[in-house]
Amino acid sequence: MATVVGIPREIKEDEGRVAIAPAGVHVLAQAGQQVLIESGAGLGSGITDEEFREAGAELVAREEVFSRGEIIVKVKEPLKEEYDLLRPGQIVFTFFHFAASRELLDAMLEREVTCVAYETIRDRAGHLPILTPMSEVAGRMAVFEGSRHLESHSGGRGVLVSGVPGVEPAKIVILGGGVVGLNAAKIAAGTGAQVTIFDVSHDRLRYLDDILPANVTTLYSNPLLVRKKVRQADLVIGAVLVAGAKAPVLVRREDVREMKDASVLIDVAVDQGGCIETCRPTTHSEPTYIEEGVLHYCVANMPGAVARTSTFALTNVTLPYLEVLAREGIEGFLGFGEHVAAGLNAHAGRVYHEGVAESFDLPLEPIASLMGDNG
Repeated sequence: MATVVGIPREIKEDEGRVAIAPAGVHVLAQAGQQVLIESGAGLGSGITDEEFREAGAELVAREEVFSRGEIIVKVKEPLKEEYDLLRPGQIVFTFFHFAASRELLDAMLEREVTCVAYETIRDRAGHLPILTPMSEVAGRMAVFEGSRHLESHSGGRGVLVSGVPGVEPAKIVILGGGVVGLNAAKIAAGTGAQVTIFDVSHDRLRYLDDILPANVTTLYSNPLLVRKKVRQADLVIGAVLVAGAKAPVLVRREDVREMKDASVLIDVAVDQGGCIETCRPTTHSEPTYIEEGVLHYCVANMPGAVARTSTFALTNVTLPYLEVLAREGIEGFLGFGEHVAAGLNAHAGRVYHEGVAESFDLPLEPIASLMGDNG
């Protein structure tokens, strides 16, 4: 029997992505699944209703996507206006980032929704395959946005990141050497900036040192050294991730207070609570604010600004998991191994991911018990 997969239009402010590209619809339709897409859902990514229809989707109204969909696939977490459209047992497959919102978690637990989070699914090597392309986008964008906001008319210090002959380039500090940090370092290094990247893994630092050019300095992260470098920086990029959990705060308010006037902070970790104490979520329409004399850019959905690139990149990595969910349901999905099962954050009113449980001091249900209950 066909599974009904519902794709609603994203309603988060300034979010142009859609959860699937026409190629993904085609794959699901060819496998016998029924795909419902809200009319107009792809326009922000330059995808027309007709393209979706030709790929095999049925274009319907918003309410029908939620009422008929057995699996709801989104890009961003459900918003308040969507809570009551969800029903018990319905699978929602999206970026949840629960650690940043107890309200969202409580709403999903109360409605007994099965929540499969993009950001906590792992592959056999322990990597985060769905989060990776969006982290690549955000890391690269962070340098572009930082460069733009360092310009005087954007409220910055009036510093050209690359410098010019006879004038030194900007000092860029990147906190975290994962996917976001690496991609930020690549772009920043390419401009000719003086780049410093921090991490807590010696193996990761050795890898970064091997592949990045000579204008990138790798440093082991400790509070004293981070504080020193942040205070000297023109641009600081927060790129810290603890999968499923709240990001640790590495830059305190007193550190921000000691930074150069009109320097720039970009916190890519804002959707997991942020790694900079003075960070609060912003939007693409109003991306920045000044606090302690420093310009903050804390947009929680940075890849939404390059919606078309992000939509196609996201479909490439979500589709294999969506195929399994549609074909075999949550039980079959969990049966693919612990690395895949790590995507299950909540089910039937209970929490199944350690990072989420720890963030709010909630009981953790073992996934093995769920698999046992369901055979």
